[in-house]
Amino acid sequence: MSLKRKMLPIGVENFEKLRRNDMYYVDKTEMISDLIMNHGDANLFTRPRRFGKTLTMDMLKTFFEIGQDASLFDGLTISSHSDICEKYQNKYPVVFISLKGATGSTYEKANSMIKQLVAEEYQRHSYLADSDILDSIEKDQFNRIRSISLNEGDLENSLRTLTRLLCKHHNQKVILLIDEYDVPLDKSFLNGYYDDMVSFIRIFLGEALKTNDNTEFAVVTGCLRISKESIFTGVNNFKVFSINDTRFSDYFGFTNDEVKEMLSYYGIIDKYEMTKAWYDGYLFGKTEIYCPWDVLNHCDTVVNTDDIEPQAYWINSSGNDIIRKFIEMANSTTKSELELLIAGNTVVKTIKQELTYADLYSSIENMWSILYMTGYLTKRSIPERKQFELAIPNLEIREIFEEQIYEWFKDFSRKDSSTLNAFCQTFADGNAEEAQKQFTAFLRKTISIRDTYVKAAKKENFYHGILLGLLSYRDDWIVKSNVESGDGYSDIVIKIPDDEIGMIIEVKYGEDADMEKGCADALAQIERMNYSEILEDDEVQTIYKYGIACYKKRCKIVKA
Repeated sequence: MSLKRKMLPIGVENFEKLRRNDMYYVDKTEMISDLIMNHGDANLFTRPRRFGKTLTMDMLKTFFEIGQDASLFDGLTISSHSDICEKYQNKYPVVFISLKGATGSTYEKANSMIKQLVAEEYQRHSYLADSDILDSIEKDQFNRIRSISLNEGDLENSLRTLTRLLCKHHNQKVILLIDEYDVPLDKSFLNGYYDDMVSFIRIFLGEALKTNDNTEFAVVTGCLRISKESIFTGVNNFKVFSINDTRFSDYFGFTNDEVKEMLSYYGIIDKYEMTKAWYDGYLFGKTEIYCPWDVLNHCDTVVNTDDIEPQAYWINSSGNDIIRKFIEMANSTTKSELELLIAGNTVVKTIKQELTYADLYSSIENMWSILYMTGYLTKRSIPERKQFELAIPNLEIREIFEEQIYEWFKDFSRKDSSTLNAFCQTFADGNAEEAQKQFTAFLRKTISIRDTYVKAAKKENFYHGILLGLLSYRDDWIVKSNVESGDGYSDIVIKIPDDEIGMIIEVKYGEDADMEKGCADALAQIERMNYSEILEDDEVQTIYKYGIACYKKRCKIVKA
């Protein structure tokens, strides 16, 4: 990459660091103007993870907070609003706390992490300890909380307390920023201490947001829009801006024009179609949105390496337990709907945008709502009332679904060890007819991937993966995939050392349901590419060659 080009801010969530190091920044500062003109007392923005929530919050802190460097905004959109900058820029004390780190496996550990986060924010305002405005009792309370020697009551009221002390010291109302408010709720639900965390968060956030005369306004971000009744009871003038709202729709994530501009800047505009297919597809309000985490990482990879193949960056940034839970809960109807989604089609579902965590996994219908709000599904049109036309956003998310289907099916099939063992034995016995019968039975139980616009090779990969997972069950077999043999790479090579038996398996997708031709082509390829050479070199006595063709949930197996 040319030294004249800006560094990409991979994982950078600190606005000052990004600007001082002259990193590439997709200008979202117009949000400041919109927020000033349209805010409520408390404002909740819900977006999926990795859509730039924390950086946006840090940008707001840097703009509003007293003592911050105003020059960091030079040349950005907000700087053209001279009236707004004169009235609001660096005029407010700011409290900023991100709860994304509150991920303890027990309530005690999570509570301790929150204490630490609160103490760090208190320490950021350490000048209050020497304030001539605060009285000795207030300064004692401040010092107790920042030293983490606080009791539960201190912690529950710590955000409200800090806004009160700052407002008194500066004689100016406070802007309160709370990032990733629902992470402690999510982790507590997964780890079994949800009720304790809900009770704490209801006071911790509720007291800070509810009729707090010390604040000018508050901004809260999260992944899910948790029911107001469960957390924010009594918070008046609470504005929610979800992924379904038109207002503020383009401030989290990258728009199509922003992506084109970035790719052009780095000299890789020829990768636009690939980038769009893999990382676009979200519809926030009426705005087409790309996942910024993916675009930044993809751009960085393409510019700095020879690897131009797109990758699923999102899957590596966090767990995908929601998908697995959805698949496990799916009934026959849901599985058929999931097959439609993976095939590039849509399904219409009622979406509940307000849930409690206790409701999330209570029904498969609620799971649709979670998948939509967390970015695993998106809408394809403007919904009519609560009816949403849902789709998988892009190739990356579809790959996440496919990987989770593989893992689910592998675990599901291994629960019936006798059936699975009998299936493996049909291949060892050279019984293609019985192998076909049993493999078809397995395929009927799984979720098929039959995307109409994906090449046959991609479809073959699905069946290849399913078959490989089944045959790998035998720990006394040596099972290899895509192994170099003869003049190419065979799909599956199996060696049974104790019986001196080997198998070469080639899998084809039965285009237009012509599985006879698929099997013939597979066997012809085994001979043409001399795949059996690897077993012959090991002096394997018996070698079976199988051609397998699959189409939807049917298969045909032929032995040479």
